[in-house]
Amino acid sequence: MVEVGILLTTVSMLMAIGLIIWRCLCDPTQQRFGMGRRIVVLSLVIVPMVLVSTWSLSKSRNTQVFGTMVKYVETSSPVVALTFDDGPIPGFTEEILEILRAEGVRATFFVVGHAVEENLAAAQRIVEEGHELGNHSYSHKRMVFRPYSFVREEIERTDELIRAAGYEGDIHFRPPYGKRLVVLPYYLSVTERMTVFMDVEPESYSEIAADSERIVEHVLEETRPGSIILLHVMSKDRSETMKAVPEIIRGLRSKGYRFVTLSELLAFGQ
Repeated sequence: MVEVGILLTTVSMLMAIGLIIWRCLCDPTQQRFGMGRRIVVLSLVIVPMVLVSTWSLSKSRNTQVFGTMVKYVETSSPVVALTFDDGPIPGFTEEILEILRAEGVRATFFVVGHAVEENLAAAQRIVEEGHELGNHSYSHKRMVFRPYSFVREEIERTDELIRAAGYEGDIHFRPPYGKRLVVLPYYLSVTERMTVFMDVEPESYSEIAADSERIVEHVLEETRPGSIILLHVMSKDRSETMKAVPEIIRGLRSKGYRFVTLSELLAFGQ
């Protein structure tokens, strides 16, 4: 709830400053300071506060203006969802699918539309092997301060490509870079979609992301029943993550966890 506190505090401060501005502009005793100078000074205070509030809200994992969001599922059952962002990319897709097949795990892949368009066979293979596809936008651009038409195109175009790959289940959405403000959550809300985040994301820490052993250690320590785990394996600079996947699976299984797709995990919270 840290983001909620920041947001409420900022709104309260903005309201207070607004009252101060109004009094300064209306109080004849303050005219000697010059209206233009007062507006400039007060703007220098307000603008940074608005920017800080906007930035905090855009990356919040707990607060959203419209619709629903999930970063983990409240459940006592020892189930978790293993999710992968980006791709599909030839070579890397086949490698992670081989690992998942060997370990007997079904996962959820949040794919990028243009990558599916360029590598449809790789996306089809993900589906054929029993995994779930999610929407990670078409271009993987930050969807903040974007018009409604851009958001709609990014999501619907990618949904069409996911269907072309043969996937028939519910299509969940994860924002690129985890950023959103008003338009994206609104569109997801009116189209009855949920914003999906995660509560275990080892690669968000550079010192952890560079070492497969530390990635495994972080995931095993942070995972709880209902966790949504995020990993990236679709590029050469994520080789340490790819190396960590088998050990993550075995380590969590040794602790009694079972792997399910995101849709299956969401059902545990209903």
